[in-house]
Amino acid sequence: MSLSSQQKVTATSPTMGELTKPTLIQSTVLGGTAAMFAVNFTHPIELVKTRVQVSHDGIIKTCSATMRNEGIAAFWKGIPWAYCREGSYTAIRLGAYAPVRDAIGAGSPDAPILMKFLAGAITGAVGSVAGNPFDVLKTLSQTNKGTSKPLMTLVGQMYSDQGVKGFYRGVEVNVMRACVLNATKMGVYDIAKGKVVDSTGWTRKDPRTAFFSSFLAGFFMTCTVAPFDRIRTNLMNQPTDKKIYNGLTDCFVKTVKEEGVLSLWRGFIPIWARFAPMATLQLLTIEFLYDACGFKSI
Repeated sequence: MSLSSQQKVTATSPTMGELTKPTLIQSTVLGGTAAMFAVNFTHPIELVKTRVQVSHDGIIKTCSATMRNEGIAAFWKGIPWAYCREGSYTAIRLGAYAPVRDAIGAGSPDAPILMKFLAGAITGAVGSVAGNPFDVLKTLSQTNKGTSKPLMTLVGQMYSDQGVKGFYRGVEVNVMRACVLNATKMGVYDIAKGKVVDSTGWTRKDPRTAFFSSFLAGFFMTCTVAPFDRIRTNLMNQPTDKKIYNGLTDCFVKTVKEEGVLSLWRGFIPIWARFAPMATLQLLTIEFLYDACGFKSI
């Protein structure tokens, strides 16, 4: 082989030991795996948050009533639907973020902030459509304070009362919520990692970098998502045989009129208590999986 040919091969071949980027499918599978692991720990907080939003009771009263009347296992009501949700919705919005971000040219640390937010919004929107049926069923399971209904009974009851469209109740606000949530979560996380690396000298793969960046992302997620979360809960918690709200706008107007603007942030503390560990667990886990598979970090 001539010298020029050797130089050409060297220039085009990856350096030995160089980390590769995961494909869209690979990253989505890893994102779903990370999310399904994390939800085991955050589901009880999600249940308390949902019940606080619906019942107007405080956190302590909700926790004590649930424990007294239903037992500790009640905090995991709806966990099968949560697994389905994480394996669809979160798998896409978390796992597909890096490939989509790179595809639209926002992969470099100095890429425009809005482009990173756009990548998060795109994956969040697509994921929310895929996971909406499981979101509806999870919400109904969590707010049910009686004996847990078998999975297929709940599905059959919903389909009998409202048909397929019943599984997509609240999909409009869910898409908007997912866009805001994932744009904030992944955008802030991505940007924060760069800032943490610059200020500390840690690498982007360092668990400390991921921890501090994800915790910060969890706080900003709560600030931007809480109003959407409240409206979504109201829409999805409607009885299967009754329609209380005529869509997103009607739900928003009635909620503000009856309970005030600040009611949109009801449950802020449990939402943050869920988002902070959820974001941290999900992002730490997917970074671990990326590293275990030999992929570049987010």
